[in-house]
Amino acid sequence: MIQTLALIVSSTLVYSGPLIFTALGGVFSERSGIVNVGLEGIMVMGAFGSVIFNLFTADTFGAWTPWLGLLIGGLVGILFSLVHAVATVHLRADHIISGTVLNLVAPSLGVFLTRELFAGKGQTDMIAESFGYANIPLLSQIPVIGNIFFKSTSLPAYVGILSAFVVAFIIYRTAFGLRLRSVGEHPQAADTLGINVYLMRYIGVLLSGFFGGVGGAVLAQSISLNFSVSTIAGQGFMAMAAMIFGKWNPVGAMGAALFFGFAQSLAVVGSQIPLISSIPSVYLQIAPYIITIIVLVSFVGRSQGPAANGTTYVKSK
Repeated sequence: MIQTLALIVSSTLVYSGPLIFTALGGVFSERSGIVNVGLEGIMVMGAFGSVIFNLFTADTFGAWTPWLGLLIGGLVGILFSLVHAVATVHLRADHIISGTVLNLVAPSLGVFLTRELFAGKGQTDMIAESFGYANIPLLSQIPVIGNIFFKSTSLPAYVGILSAFVVAFIIYRTAFGLRLRSVGEHPQAADTLGINVYLMRYIGVLLSGFFGGVGGAVLAQSISLNFSVSTIAGQGFMAMAAMIFGKWNPVGAMGAALFFGFAQSLAVVGSQIPLISSIPSVYLQIAPYIITIIVLVSFVGRSQGPAANGTTYVKSK
């Protein structure tokens, strides 16, 4: 029984990690008033950047390569999300269309660059250094609980969980968070108080790019272990659903991401769980996407997001 629970928890954390980081990025963007449906594309570019970095520097950095790959994925995500920021904040483009363009461009751009770097191949080589599974010191020694939660587990997922509480503190307990939320709720009022609405919205989108890129990097370096056009397959939309399910609250988004991660993990470990082992694997594989659709249909209308989310702000003279 304990082994089964440990397997479920470990697998859930592996698949939740990318969703947690990306959902946190979505919270930053939408709290600033910019809808970011381009999280999927940002994850693609973050995954690409981290895998390329991993392949070319693993001999230099060794076991630290995947962690440095997270930073590279985040930086690539920032650069890619800058397109969305410029389009929505300064060029006043429709947020949905701009984000959709990111999602359409990213896979093609990633595959094109992969073909250029790897002699025409459509996918990269497998990375040499991945996150794998690790034991958390001290906590893994706790009887029963240590075996279930802290042995052979995903460290990036725990970093994501801690990040959710840090982000919640930033958004609800700091002056920066107050300014960010104010431009997402009532940008005109925020402007009259001297808050630079454009700057705060840029920061919100770029932070979503950083966290989205990190999410893609976590996925590429812990699950797929290479980059191809199918490395990111809907996880950006799941992260967006988690953000909505969590009501734009970082901790709520993290909890929803854990739920979606659990749904994704069932396709992998379902055959080893007595209660659901008889369910055909195809149903377990499509379950996360069905759940995502149900959540979006059920909660998009009822969840109350930031009041000015999706609106274009034009500074009056």
